[in-house]
Amino acid sequence: MQISPFDLQITTMPAPSPMKGKGVSIGLLLTGGGARAAYQAGVLEGIADLRRAADVGEVRSPFAIITGTSAGAINAAAIASHADDFDHATRCLTDIWRHVRPEDVYRSGALPLSEKGGGWRTAFNLAKLLRRWRQEQPRSLLDNAPLAELLARDIPLERIPMLMAAGYLQALAVSASNYSSGEHYTFYQSSRHTSPWLRTQRVAVPTRITHAHLLASSAIPFVFPASGITMADGHVEYFGDGSMRQTVPLADAVHLGSERILAIGSHRMEEPHGTLSPNALAGYPTLAQIAGHVMSSIFLDALASDVERMRHINHALAHVPPAILAGMDIRPVELLVISPSERVDVIASRHTSALPNALRHVMGCSHESTKRETVQASALASYLLFDSGFTQELMALGRADALRQRDAIHAFFGWEQAEPSVRSEERGQGRPAGC
Repeated sequence: MQISPFDLQITTMPAPSPMKGKGVSIGLLLTGGGARAAYQAGVLEGIADLRRAADVGEVRSPFAIITGTSAGAINAAAIASHADDFDHATRCLTDIWRHVRPEDVYRSGALPLSEKGGGWRTAFNLAKLLRRWRQEQPRSLLDNAPLAELLARDIPLERIPMLMAAGYLQALAVSASNYSSGEHYTFYQSSRHTSPWLRTQRVAVPTRITHAHLLASSAIPFVFPASGITMADGHVEYFGDGSMRQTVPLADAVHLGSERILAIGSHRMEEPHGTLSPNALAGYPTLAQIAGHVMSSIFLDALASDVERMRHINHALAHVPPAILAGMDIRPVELLVISPSERVDVIASRHTSALPNALRHVMGCSHESTKRETVQASALASYLLFDSGFTQELMALGRADALRQRDAIHAFFGWEQAEPSVRSEERGQGRPAGC
C-alpha cells in the first residue's frame, strides 16, 4: 500500500495521549440493519464501561480506522466525530438511540391508511399503494427528510479534518451502492493518502465524508429515496443502501490499514442447528414476511461469509514462515465479532405497535391483526422500528453481550481485567453537551 501526504484542513487541537500498543491500527466495522443498529450503540456503551473500569488512562477513541454501512455508517460517523473523547462519543450515540422516535427518521404520509377488514386487507392495501404510486410517482415509500435533519444536528462531521490532523483518527469510510453503475462504492476520508482500490464490482473513492454520504449509505431500497452525491468531475450520481452488493464488508478496514478489527453486527451470525424461526410456524408467508426475509439477506449474509473467509486466511498464514510472510502482499488480521445473542425479530414483535399507523396497516400488523400476522411482519418491522422502546431493549442486549465477552474484549485491546461498576446512563442525565 503506497502512502503519501494528504492535504487536510488543519485546525489546532490538543495532542492526543499515546495509545497502548502504539503502532497497531485498530479498526471498527459497523454493519447495516436500520433500527437494528441500536444494538451497536449498546455494545460500544459496554466497551466504554469496560475500558473505564480497566483504568486505561486514555480519553481518545481506541479505534484509529472506522468503517460503516447503512445505519452502521451513521453510528460510525458519530463515533469518528468525537474520536478525541470515546466516552463522550458513546454517550452522544446512545442518547440518539435512547430517545429516537419514528418521526425523527421518516415521514409515512405517502402511505395510504387502510380500512379495517378481514384477511384480504394487506393485498387490498398493496393494490391501493401501487395505484397511488403510478399516479404520483413518489421516489420511495417513506420520506427520510427528518433523518437528514437529525444527521445535520447530531453528527458533527466538520470535526473530522481537525481530528485527523491532530492524530486522533486515521480514516473514516462509509459504503453505498451506485444505482447507475451497479457497483459497490466505498467513500473514504483518510489522514494518509491511501491509493484507491478497484476490485470486481467494487470502487473506492477518496473524498470528504458528508451527510449526503450517510443518507446514501442508509437509503434502504424502496423504503427511502436514493441520495445524490456530487462526484469529483461535478456530475451527480445516485446511491442507495451500502449493504446491497457488499460482498466483503471487512475489506475496507483492511485496505485502510487495520491490523485488528472489531466487527459489530446487527443480526445473529448463525442460529443453533435445528432452531426454527418464529415465522416457521406462522403459515403461508405474507408479503411483509417475504420482504423481511429479503432485508435479512441483504444485511446479514455478507458479514458471516467474510468473517469465515478471513479466519481461514488467518489460519493459513499462521503456518507461513515469518521470513516468507514478510515478502507477501498479505497479512493476518486479528478479528473480534460481536453480534446479537437473541433473535432481533422476536424482540421487534413485542414493539410493532410503536410503528406509525399507516406503516402498520401496509405491513399487516395493525391493532386488528392476529398474533400470527404480527409475527410474520416482525422481521421487516425490526428495520423500521425507530422507537425508543425497541431501541432501548436492543441497546441493553448489546451492552450485556459486550460484558459477556469481557475477556475477549480485554485481550483484543490489551486492557487489564476489571468489573464495570457504573452504567453509562447513570453517569449523567440529559443530553451530553456538544453532541
